[in-house]
Amino acid sequence: MNAKADSPGSSTTARVVLLTLAAGQFLMALDSSVMNVSIATVAEDVDSTVTGIQGAITAYTLVMAMLMIPGGKVGALIGRKRAFMIGCCIYGCGSLTTALAPNLPVLLVGWALLEGIGAALILPAIVALVAGNFTVGRRPAAYGLVAAAGAVAIAVGPLIGGVATTYFSWRWVFAGEVALVLGILVLARRVADAAPDRRPRIDLAGAVLSALGLGIFVFGVLRSDQWGWFRPKPDAPSLLGVSPVVWLMLAGLFLIWMFLRWEARLVGRGGEPLVNPALLENKQLTGGLTMFFFQYLVQMGVFFVVPLYLSVALGLSALKTGARILPLSLTLLAAAILIPRLLPNVSPRRVVRLGILAMLAGAVVLMAALDADAGAEIVTIPLLLIGLGMGALASQLGSVSVSAVPDEQSAEVGGIQNSVTNLGASIGTALAGSILIATLTTSFLTSVEQNPALPAEVKNQSSVQLQSGAPFLSDAQLKTALADADANADVTDAALDANSEARIDGLRAALAILALSALVALFFSHRIPKTQPGSAKT
Repeated sequence: MNAKADSPGSSTTARVVLLTLAAGQFLMALDSSVMNVSIATVAEDVDSTVTGIQGAITAYTLVMAMLMIPGGKVGALIGRKRAFMIGCCIYGCGSLTTALAPNLPVLLVGWALLEGIGAALILPAIVALVAGNFTVGRRPAAYGLVAAAGAVAIAVGPLIGGVATTYFSWRWVFAGEVALVLGILVLARRVADAAPDRRPRIDLAGAVLSALGLGIFVFGVLRSDQWGWFRPKPDAPSLLGVSPVVWLMLAGLFLIWMFLRWEARLVGRGGEPLVNPALLENKQLTGGLTMFFFQYLVQMGVFFVVPLYLSVALGLSALKTGARILPLSLTLLAAAILIPRLLPNVSPRRVVRLGILAMLAGAVVLMAALDADAGAEIVTIPLLLIGLGMGALASQLGSVSVSAVPDEQSAEVGGIQNSVTNLGASIGTALAGSILIATLTTSFLTSVEQNPALPAEVKNQSSVQLQSGAPFLSDAQLKTALADADANADVTDAALDANSEARIDGLRAALAILALSALVALFFSHRIPKTQPGSAKT
């Protein structure tokens, strides 16, 4: 391997390398968050529906999930820096295609396919390149800043998307990504890399099994809001009376088990595995991966719930919603950068536990503060706490995971790590969404049923029409729907009151499940080492 970027006399190179990799991580996380506020506008521009655009976001997630582990192996095959740069080129082509897309099929090719393939090459390579460019002692700070860049992209995405959509066009977001890719490619020349010592072979059978297993599992999770987790929703398909989500998740797990069995057999024959199953016996590595899973589960759940409260329940614009989420970025960056710098020898286990407790406290405080009469200011303190927790985890987990294995396996670990975070993010969003809608529906129907002012006919119609789940509507949206249905004043007032209370109940329930997830994560934190990787291995 070439000289580390943080060796004496190369501090400028180290900063450039870190900026390059952080920019790559920022770019990977920006897409979905930036476009969530612009879905309706994008659908209109490409002559599609909101469902079609949501399908493109789903397809992007699926492509990444399916190709992340093979993408990590490609880095070992052709070199991590080359994989990173090729991934950036593919991603940039995808962004340009999306920016110019005249219709949904072209958008799908650019956004879902090309950007998904690019991300599957870039993300594992980033993990390996941090390991290859920074000494063990400097890795916590480097991984912390890189991870923080991704989380900041998710936090500021709605603000960027709101500005672009309001004053320019959503297409400028993707055009800006092309410019960012070009900048990354220029800076990437300073990134150190070494050609592989040998020419490894890629395990095609393993690649197919891992891609199918992860893809089918994630697809099942992503369809849970339309089909139901266990009991199929009305008009949803079913098999033996059970939602397809269950069967898809079981099928995905079975294929992942088959993949691991195949890899073990390949190792036994002296072959070149895609992932060596022995890695999963490494306590430190699996501890880091477990914490990554829970971090992204809670993180993406929060980024799902909080914008809903601000933009729908309170009716804030995309710009104001994004501005209200910014405090999270401040403490996230501060923790990710300052903890490794000021406390270089602190116990990773202690930092991770304190980070989880901060995220738990933030979710609980927000849950307690939510009220029908509350304003946007109530999210500030909880988001500061959650950002502090996310930054604390980001400052430790990357270094903990990669330091558990030799540097030559860092790209392999990168593929697994990003697959785990993808799973956590998908499950967190789906879980928070399904709990929110289920609680919202139950609360709304209970309020309607207990209201003596509403006629029995209205109560019966509500039960029938909302059996698939009540939509999360603002007061303005509900008023429009009731006006179209020629509802009288009493019915309108009762529905608005019930909807206001049900929204808060749904949001609280979603935050409760996220808080519970953070609490569960504490039980697995004992697998994180007590000492920093540098001092533990030297």
